[in-house]
Amino acid sequence: MVVLSRLYTRTGDGGETRLSDMSLTAKTDPRVGAYGDVDEANAQLGVVLATPGLPDDVAEALRLIQNELFDLGADLSNPLAADPEYPPLRIEQPSVDRLEAWCDQFSAGMPTLRSFILPGGSPAAAALHVARTVTRRAERSAWVAAEAYGFETGTAESPGGVNRTAITYLNRLSDLIFAMIRYVNGPEGDILWIPGGERNPDHAPPGDSLPASHDSEEN
Repeated sequence: MVVLSRLYTRTGDGGETRLSDMSLTAKTDPRVGAYGDVDEANAQLGVVLATPGLPDDVAEALRLIQNELFDLGADLSNPLAADPEYPPLRIEQPSVDRLEAWCDQFSAGMPTLRSFILPGGSPAAAALHVARTVTRRAERSAWVAAEAYGFETGTAESPGGVNRTAITYLNRLSDLIFAMIRYVNGPEGDILWIPGGERNPDHAPPGDSLPASHDSEEN
């Protein structure tokens, strides 16, 4: 049970904070940066949910995802430990599987992309674009924490690592948000990137051409 009885504690004024296992660390710890970026992604999803024109099925999925992102932040804040006294919140594979199923659901019937998509479209889609980029940043921050601490259970000599499945969740979430953007804008609503040479073919630099195929997202 969570009890928040006071908004300020002054305990972090020295540049330190406590992780979920109550270990003390600097506020510049990459774990703190990672779960802070997850918090920002969650906040941006709140903006999306407050945006008019959001389809009900997208809103329903995002409300569940907001709760899971809170779990994910707690996960990143809790180093992997052997036989913890209290079972910690962890992101598990079924949550990733659900994101992948939603990706398929929202992508069904959408035309094949022939170029990158520019941010924009409806207000809801534009807000989702911001959420997508913040989620990508959260994933990169989680990888920074993983590089610092690894993925192994902690020992007396070294702190526990990061739950790899939590990072996978962030990757799939950004993919899902991309699918939601296209779904919200509709089959004819993609705003496609037009490369420089195609925008102004009379002034295209030599050798300037669009690759034959490319992804619309990082992998």
